[in-house]
Amino acid sequence: MENGRMRISDDIYSEMKSAALKIKTDEPLRNSILNMGLDETALNHVSQINMQHTFSHDLKTGKITAQNKSGRCWLFAGLNTMRHKIIENLNLADFELSQSYQMFFDKVEKANYFLENIIDTIEEDTDSRVVMWLLSSPLNDGGQWDMFTSIVEKYGVVPKSAMPETYHSSNSARMNRILTLKLREYASILREMQCNGRGISELRSEKKKMLIEFYRLCTMFLGIPPDEFTFEYTDKERKFHRDACITPMEFYRKYVDTDLSSYVSIINSPTDDKPFNRTYTVKYLGNIEGGNLVTYLNVEMSVLKDMVQRQLKDGIPVWFGCDVGKYISRDRGILDMDIYDYEGVLGTEFSLDKAGRLDYGESVMTHAMVFTGVNIRDDGSPDRWKVENSWSDKYGDKGYFVMSDSWFDEFTYQAVINIKYLSDEQKEVLKTEPIVLNPWDPMGSLALH
Repeated sequence: MENGRMRISDDIYSEMKSAALKIKTDEPLRNSILNMGLDETALNHVSQINMQHTFSHDLKTGKITAQNKSGRCWLFAGLNTMRHKIIENLNLADFELSQSYQMFFDKVEKANYFLENIIDTIEEDTDSRVVMWLLSSPLNDGGQWDMFTSIVEKYGVVPKSAMPETYHSSNSARMNRILTLKLREYASILREMQCNGRGISELRSEKKKMLIEFYRLCTMFLGIPPDEFTFEYTDKERKFHRDACITPMEFYRKYVDTDLSSYVSIINSPTDDKPFNRTYTVKYLGNIEGGNLVTYLNVEMSVLKDMVQRQLKDGIPVWFGCDVGKYISRDRGILDMDIYDYEGVLGTEFSLDKAGRLDYGESVMTHAMVFTGVNIRDDGSPDRWKVENSWSDKYGDKGYFVMSDSWFDEFTYQAVINIKYLSDEQKEVLKTEPIVLNPWDPMGSLALH
């Protein structure tokens, strides 16, 4: 002991090693983990049997999409909720909206939003927690539902044919590093200007020049978004259609025809600092200055699950956010608490519950996908959920995943629900002023897996 702190002495090390070697049943398990890895050793065969890709309520969907090496899951999920209606209304075999179009404007708007936040915190020291947080990730691919609606409501949508994928929309790491470098440079310039006595109006004038340059850089990676385009398609009856000189906003209103303002983000965060039946927002979380405020209504899991189930039964897909990296068999397309028996194989217990995992940094929302089905048992309760992912058709059932109800409870944090599925009391809560959470709160995480 030194100053009350314990170090690992030779005696303690010897005791640790002896205890590890004393459990004889560990030896074959250790060999299996060393040779095959933990997941294959702990794989539960029964879980694979239980997690069938069949569902009592199964929405018609198109072919699976692929975000490739980018963190655009939230954009893919949002656009995938829209394309189902287009496929049905236009009698198409398949259809995709352009994800790179949304990505382009998300980058440009995030640049402006970041620089406004730099100006907003201009009096803070560079090493203050909030400034360091802003500088830590000014421009990743991630996002939230309300950020998605902000882009759509301002810029509309276009078919994938009008703005197809580019190398860097599908492989975004290098682009993001270059654009982030530029934004940190801009932040340095603005803060230096303030130190030299320049006023806010001068900073914003300089920021405008920065945005003009930033837009040009985005075109180098993602192309130039169309102001208008011609929409051509052939339906299942082999009938050709053409809609010439249509703008992205006109296309959205005509073919998507969805009131995004009627959808709200419902979350389940069972931590002591977030009482249920209250609304929350997160400081500095957004992408469009003056866009939709990221707002959550926190409810008990049984309430959230009931809303999702009722919306699916009415044939409406559900955008949702979860921690996708936990208890997942990617190749098999299974999300299940029983897919791996980690405790049995390792001979230890993991006692953190959902609230504990949030409080202690073990879990946050990392990925957005779409619920497109649910299996309801004879007693009316769900036991598994169909998930439309955006990782290509190489995984699961041609790209679709199956989620157990227990996994839903533990690692699903958010679902986007039409307001008509809320009670009158919940609708009244939505009108209240949201509690503002710190930027680094777990509910400030972005879907970008």
